[in-house]
Amino acid sequence: MSNRFGTLTDLTVQGVPYRFHNLNALTLGDGRPVSALPFSLRVLLENLLHHEDGLTVTPDHIRALLNWNPTAEPDQEIAFRPGRVLLQDFTGVPAVVDLAAMREAMKRMGGDPARINPLQAVDLVIDHSIQVDEAGTPRALQLNTEIEYARNKERYVFLRWGQTAFANFRVVPPETGICHQVNLEYLATVALVDRKPADGGAPIVSPDTLVGTDSHTTMINGLGVLGWGVGGIEAEAAMLGQPISMLVPKVVGVRLHGQLPQGATATDLVLTVTQLLRRHGVVGKFVEFYGPGLNHLPLADRATLANMAPEYGATCGMFPIDAETINYLRLTGRPAEVVTLAEAYAKAAGLFRDDSTPDPVYSEYVDLDLSTVQPSLAGPKRPQDRVALSEVKNGFLKSIEPMRPASSPAPATDRLDHGSVVIAAITSCTNTSNPSVMIAAGLLARKAVAKGLTPKPWVKASLAPGSKVVTEYLRDSGLLADLEALRFHVVGYGCTTCIGNSGPLAEAISKEIHERELVAAAVLSGNRNFEGRVNPDVRANYLASPPLVVAYALAGSVAIDLTTEPLGIGSDGQPVYLRDVWPTPVEVQETIHRSVRSDLFRTQYADVFRGDQRWRDLPVPQGDLYQWDETSTYVKHPPYFEGMTLEPPPVEDIRGARVLAVLGDSITTDHISPAGSIKPTSPAGRYLKARGVEVKDFNSYGARRGNHEVMVRGTFANIRLRNKMVSVEGGVTLHLPSGEEMAIYDAAERYASEGVPLVILAGKEYGSGSSRDWAAKGTRLLGIKAVLAESFERIHRSNLVGMGVLPLQFPEGVNVETLGLNGHEVFSIEGLAEGIATEFAGGREVRVQAIKPDGTTVSFTARVRIDTPQEVRYYRHGGIMPFVLRQLLATSNA
Repeated sequence: MSNRFGTLTDLTVQGVPYRFHNLNALTLGDGRPVSALPFSLRVLLENLLHHEDGLTVTPDHIRALLNWNPTAEPDQEIAFRPGRVLLQDFTGVPAVVDLAAMREAMKRMGGDPARINPLQAVDLVIDHSIQVDEAGTPRALQLNTEIEYARNKERYVFLRWGQTAFANFRVVPPETGICHQVNLEYLATVALVDRKPADGGAPIVSPDTLVGTDSHTTMINGLGVLGWGVGGIEAEAAMLGQPISMLVPKVVGVRLHGQLPQGATATDLVLTVTQLLRRHGVVGKFVEFYGPGLNHLPLADRATLANMAPEYGATCGMFPIDAETINYLRLTGRPAEVVTLAEAYAKAAGLFRDDSTPDPVYSEYVDLDLSTVQPSLAGPKRPQDRVALSEVKNGFLKSIEPMRPASSPAPATDRLDHGSVVIAAITSCTNTSNPSVMIAAGLLARKAVAKGLTPKPWVKASLAPGSKVVTEYLRDSGLLADLEALRFHVVGYGCTTCIGNSGPLAEAISKEIHERELVAAAVLSGNRNFEGRVNPDVRANYLASPPLVVAYALAGSVAIDLTTEPLGIGSDGQPVYLRDVWPTPVEVQETIHRSVRSDLFRTQYADVFRGDQRWRDLPVPQGDLYQWDETSTYVKHPPYFEGMTLEPPPVEDIRGARVLAVLGDSITTDHISPAGSIKPTSPAGRYLKARGVEVKDFNSYGARRGNHEVMVRGTFANIRLRNKMVSVEGGVTLHLPSGEEMAIYDAAERYASEGVPLVILAGKEYGSGSSRDWAAKGTRLLGIKAVLAESFERIHRSNLVGMGVLPLQFPEGVNVETLGLNGHEVFSIEGLAEGIATEFAGGREVRVQAIKPDGTTVSFTARVRIDTPQEVRYYRHGGIMPFVLRQLLATSNA
């Protein structure tokens, strides 16, 4: 173990000897103390000191951080090794599938398959498979759980095998909670301990760090733990001991001051911050919160803010460790020794904040007075589109103007019409981890029940707590019964409506929506509301705090102004307004103080990995190699290693490529690889029906991510996708030169049979949204060699490289329209052979030539968005997985 910088220091906590890297022993290149660095960069600095080996981490990497220039454009590469990896099952199942396939490939190529094992601690939380099939009844939880196990038995059996076949791999069973809330309430420790260091000395303490296969992994930043979302591909590399290559980022400091006013919630705050930071521009940057406002921000509110870092575009949304952090560890029932060590270590290492701590230096500064936050929603299509509560009605009516004749009346609120709230869901890690908004929802429900209000009959109401602790404190306070009186029964423990697992609407309601072409609405306490995500019948989706979700269920429409119009008529015949039922801060805090207790956390997490009887009764396959079932429609051997050679083939230019789709701005990973329902008439639906799967058993794309045959057919299959090459919505394109209109998958298959490579043309923010590995995997399996876009979202760009797909960026001010392209051209991309052969391709330009049907040529340059030397290596090997496998083979056979 290296200690080249002399930072390794002794630490004794309650008589137990430890060692740690003391950042206070260092000074920055300009002579300032390390405390001038943002806290997030101090964690990265410690990570480099901890793993400095002269190879993957060199003294120059450490000096790059010590010489950090806050305003310089990032160009210094470092290798980050997270202490652990967090998976959810949608992305976790394909990750385990890939590891199982790597074991077989390792054996086939003469290596030791046992080398394929997580080298870092990995926790997989099964939280994405529960669907709201049943809602509004006391049996909802039981029925949804039964359906979940019936649908997902193959996947769960596979995970049971992985739990026993792989080392360092734990599984949190279904119906426990959302992975980020389980991480916040139980898994995270703030300080990690390496009890078997390489030099055989005393245990070494370091900051708790992680990456997760879900973009909202950033929620843990609220606890002072540095972590962010990566694609499943990159997570697999981290699991196998590969460092995550990254550039030392810019860090945006967000100064918080003041206090939230009465009536404003943590949800309103995060929607305000999301809008503010989207406008400022934080994509690819770290965000760090500081200032006196932290003293008035509970840990749960911090977690809410950190959770939505993907929505405001940042890599992370970091908070420092302080007294509130330590108090939260105690509240959530962490063992006393864990709490004591976390506090002692953070203070000794220079990672603890108090009122005397000087503000760090940041690359950019943003200011927010918390007292200016007002009740808000976000929608109807994007989380950054915040709208004040008083403007929701007008905003919605304006959004549907093109769909209504100018003379038509306003939508009715007493029957199903435009704006009717057909889904009201208290859901998602963003809010269900926060007692203040959950208790507020319960108190609002109690007052509404007392007034005699009930939800409108067309509203599908649901309550999906992020952990069982939430149910317990709602039950303890008596508020669960009030929520149930308004049909907000618990439907399951997991990520439901926010990811498209909202389940079907009542058949009559769905039919009327389609027959009358209504723009129905959903109001959910989630973090995502992209088109086509929540429910195929719903076109307007609004993010809101849990109490506002309850309020809109009572009102039944977003086409009313809740600040001036009544929620409904009470049992006394008088109108009831939102202000009449809104709880006061004192009521919320008194209830939290009474009902949110440490013993609830200790009880619920006492045996968290054991699961219920259904989980324990599942069969557990044996053996180091998985026995693939050829008839399975859930878990199939993937094709990534077929024909793989010991040496990678040379990089070649792309010639004679056709355009598979021409897409606009803000194409999300939901557009590219939907997680929701599978249409029976889609290529994926046809595939399943041909294998005897009934439509009622289709499940979702997300649940079938272990089957590449389903997922490649679902790529670009979102019902709201707009391909400019055709006039219809959905996953449709033109095959050229035939001019035939067909499903994107069918066109890709035809091009493959003709030996034609493919490209995608797109606008700004391509790949925003969830860190969905299948958006890149499906792209690769369709035969797409390159994506040309105006800009990329961070994770998806990285995932494309990780699958061997080339991300190219149009020059500034240049796009499909300015070049006069329409997708009918034949493309060649030249300069790759020599460009990618260099050690670092970041910023390098290649020549693009597009030949139109009339023979005229459009030529331009595009910037290669392979941003680090490590990414160059991944691309040259055809992706991360072939690269890692070749590295392991080389050491295995050495």
